[in-house]
Amino acid sequence: MAVLEVQHLEKRFGSTRVLEDIGFSLEKGRALAILGSSGSGKTTLLRCLNFLETPNGGRILVNGETVFDAADPATQRESEVRTKRLHFGLVFQAFHLFPQYTALENVTLAASLLAQERGASREDLAAIRDEGMELLRTMGLADRAKHYPHQLSGGQQQRVAIARALSLKPDILCFDEPTSALDPELTGEVLRVIRGLAERETTMIIVTHEMAFARDVADEAIFMDGGRIVEQGAAKQVINDPQNERTKRFLARYAEGGD
Repeated sequence: MAVLEVQHLEKRFGSTRVLEDIGFSLEKGRALAILGSSGSGKTTLLRCLNFLETPNGGRILVNGETVFDAADPATQRESEVRTKRLHFGLVFQAFHLFPQYTALENVTLAASLLAQERGASREDLAAIRDEGMELLRTMGLADRAKHYPHQLSGGQQQRVAIARALSLKPDILCFDEPTSALDPELTGEVLRVIRGLAERETTMIIVTHEMAFARDVADEAIFMDGGRIVEQGAAKQVINDPQNERTKRFLARYAEGGD
């Protein structure tokens, strides 16, 4: 069974259609790269999957359960949406860490607040803290646990953001161009972390302009143009041997240094 199924997803902003008839599925432990020029709808798709935007049409299923159906208002209640967001973890382009909290506090804050709402004990909160430390250790940041965001490099901040997204144990971890806000010398450390997650079969959706990285790390790839999926398949095939003319033109511009 697919972890994620997206069926006929649509999104409009006013009269502008941003997503049109988007459909794909993702199996557990697989990584999907979403490719396309700026404005093709990639980030809007991620935001719809994470319920930061409400689609105007279509369905989203996670582990066989319908978590969104544009035709069923019951799936769109705020109380329901808040819970359904937990299926997804989202790593933003610009980190979005809380400046007043340490790295460890940023990682554990959401899990701790959720646990407290459910009547967590001190032992429960201590376990969350221990799990947060283990996540920072996995990111190579155990020695930065007490540092505040302004004391961390951009690459370190993004790795804290990845640990934070993992702390709620999402079914699907989403990345929105995770290296776009980084200097070139810091990009490699974040890509290494994502590569390690792929090797541990973390289910991921990665919006990226790093073509070589997408080809080598993702199992599957989608190319979007004008809010539609115009090509999808195995990542190596889509990137190395695209069949659609729009995909070919995009990759040719990329190879020449364009977007």
